[in-house]
Amino acid sequence: MSDPESVITPDTAGTTSATAPETTGKTNTQRTESPERLARPLIRLAKAAGVATSYIDQLGTYVEIEDDVLVDVLGALGVDASSDEAIARSQAAIDEQNSKRLLSSKTIVVTVDETSAAHRIDDAARTIRLHCPEGAEPSATLTLEDGTTLRSDAADLMPDLNSADRFLTLPDDLPIGYHTLHVELTDDEEAGANAEREAEATLIVAPKRIALPEAVETRQRWGWMTQMYSVRSRDSWGVGDYGDLKRLAADAAAKSGADFMLINPVHAGAPIPPLEPSPYLPESRRFLNVTYIRPQDVPEYDELGAKDRAKVDELHALVAYRNDDPNPMDLNEAWRAKRRALRVIFDAPRSPEREAAFEEFKRQAGPDLDAFATWCVAFEVWGAPWEPDSWFGRTNRESPEVRKLVEEHHDLFEFNRWLQWIADEQLTAAQRAAKDSGMALGLMLDMAVGVHSLGADVWWSPERFAVGSVTVGCPPDFYNQQGQDWGQPPFNPRYLEATGYRVYREMVHSIFSHAGAVRIDHVLGLFRLWWIPRGKGAKGGAYVMYDHEAMLAVLAIEATRANGMVIGEDLGTVPDYVRRILADHGVLGTDVEWFARVDDSPNAGDPYKPPTDYRRQALASVTTHDLPPTAGYLEFEHVKLREELHLLSEPVEEFAASARAERRAMLDRLVEGGWLSEAAAADVPGHEQEIVEAMHAMLRATPSVLLQAALVDGTGQHATVNQPGTSDQYPNWRIPLQDASGHVVHTDEVFSNPRVLSLARVMG
Repeated sequence: MSDPESVITPDTAGTTSATAPETTGKTNTQRTESPERLARPLIRLAKAAGVATSYIDQLGTYVEIEDDVLVDVLGALGVDASSDEAIARSQAAIDEQNSKRLLSSKTIVVTVDETSAAHRIDDAARTIRLHCPEGAEPSATLTLEDGTTLRSDAADLMPDLNSADRFLTLPDDLPIGYHTLHVELTDDEEAGANAEREAEATLIVAPKRIALPEAVETRQRWGWMTQMYSVRSRDSWGVGDYGDLKRLAADAAAKSGADFMLINPVHAGAPIPPLEPSPYLPESRRFLNVTYIRPQDVPEYDELGAKDRAKVDELHALVAYRNDDPNPMDLNEAWRAKRRALRVIFDAPRSPEREAAFEEFKRQAGPDLDAFATWCVAFEVWGAPWEPDSWFGRTNRESPEVRKLVEEHHDLFEFNRWLQWIADEQLTAAQRAAKDSGMALGLMLDMAVGVHSLGADVWWSPERFAVGSVTVGCPPDFYNQQGQDWGQPPFNPRYLEATGYRVYREMVHSIFSHAGAVRIDHVLGLFRLWWIPRGKGAKGGAYVMYDHEAMLAVLAIEATRANGMVIGEDLGTVPDYVRRILADHGVLGTDVEWFARVDDSPNAGDPYKPPTDYRRQALASVTTHDLPPTAGYLEFEHVKLREELHLLSEPVEEFAASARAERRAMLDRLVEGGWLSEAAAADVPGHEQEIVEAMHAMLRATPSVLLQAALVDGTGQHATVNQPGTSDQYPNWRIPLQDASGHVVHTDEVFSNPRVLSLARVMG
């Protein structure tokens, strides 16, 4: 990756510092914009284009966005605000477009109350207003997802033609899904010469809320969180894989009674080294990480001839010794050997049945699979896209040299499509094993915020993104006082709306095809994203608004079809209204013990809230992957590491004092609640496991429907998995699973480990 220091993993960091964040723009005691500011043409234009011109930060401070930032962000949306004249032209164009629209939007959302016996669309939601001139006669056709067609002239759809404003009344029994509404004016065109004559929109019919699966509704459920690549067995290739995940999930269910396993994102990465270690910076969120494939689990491996079988086994032996190494994993070495082995298996014959299955996978994956495979071929043949003067900026999907590349390297193109098929099969097998072994939900997959700016999704379909001039991050908050820039291009909300959110639908559907639950990192992104213009720094951004109702509708449809759940990571700067809307739609929030102070105080040392005050509709946990394991956190691993890496913006003595105060407050809560003795609280090193288990016992007293324990807390690991704000300075996302002594814990050892089973008894 180029310029890795500029990229920060998009997760909430867990700093205990109480220092207030700096803010950008004008700050004062007011809570809303003045009438004078609201009357300014630039402010009016920004709001009309969906750009927030002010916000309230995590400290409750009102912040106004500077003019130059608004101009740059509007430019990224394709709205010219470079001068007073340009602002006037852009505003006039928006006003004219809105006045001519036959339908108010290219995406229309209606909800169905599936909790009622009738399963009907609300009367208010059935009515769609048509913006057509007086005297015009509209007609409508609704094509359902299954191909069924309903027409207004057949009384299936009923335009109300008795009022000056036209209304289209939908049937109240439409199935959930993604339908297409087509409306046109059939009268003499002179009746509305300036009006739009024909319009089409995606009609998303979704459940009003995501219902809890019956297994979760009946009682509280719990599961494990782990970095799947960190857990290895003798069959691994130096890095944990889908085979390890399959064994781990099955053992977690059968031997510990867990109901789910949350793992790191498994989105697709680069096809060849060097690999990006962070699972939160993928090249594509539509497809899977093929480096996690286990070659020995590919059916054709068993059919290899002696020579090819020996070649694969020799390659395995080159890296298998790493499975016992407690040092950071070498992802590149592992993938070089494994990819060569997979190529041997790919070249072997497949049975007609297997070939037919591969062809069906390609058919269902559609053109996006071809796009990703093409990008992979270009990467391998022409070089990494972040190299100077690379092909990335000189070619696109229409380029003749791209078509020629695929023709000349069709075998490599097919190999990359095959890798996706095998990854799909193996992840599906892991989910099946989890469910067959008794898990209520099975796998819980993590959805990253976005993709790499030079990845497959951006290269092939740049129209989906605001490319080149802005990146996504977050403004200053308690935990990141300079804000964060994640280096990822945001989805273009105009493109999403114009295309019925198809790209988002396909991504969510793909994730739910392998999981019983989805965790959405930075769930605030469904509502708004912090766009940072190039050169402004993380503090110099503005929020761009998204249609959360449309994206929540997609989540509701896909979760309902999979009988699954959606969990939103709503830590950090998340307005209360966002949490209310998410709860209304059945999306669970995230409650973390280390962050759960009374009144959400940011001050380390302030008292922790009792567990009875946690939300019912939440996934409650002790920690997150951005903090050291709980044993390490209790013994100030984060203080030592941040001092060592020069990440502190305050004297280490102050940070250490705040960490001690935070630990003292947590121990006080545990003692007061009866989960820990005063003697144990007075001797943390001597009662480390007891304190960790007490913190998890406290989770059991919450009303939260889902509880989570980290596998590293089960084994007693101290080493940090990820240190936000670093890249090469620390081996993020490469730490193998260890016990309290730093020894490797292998896949088949995890659920025979006495400490893991002891924590499981606490949770279960």
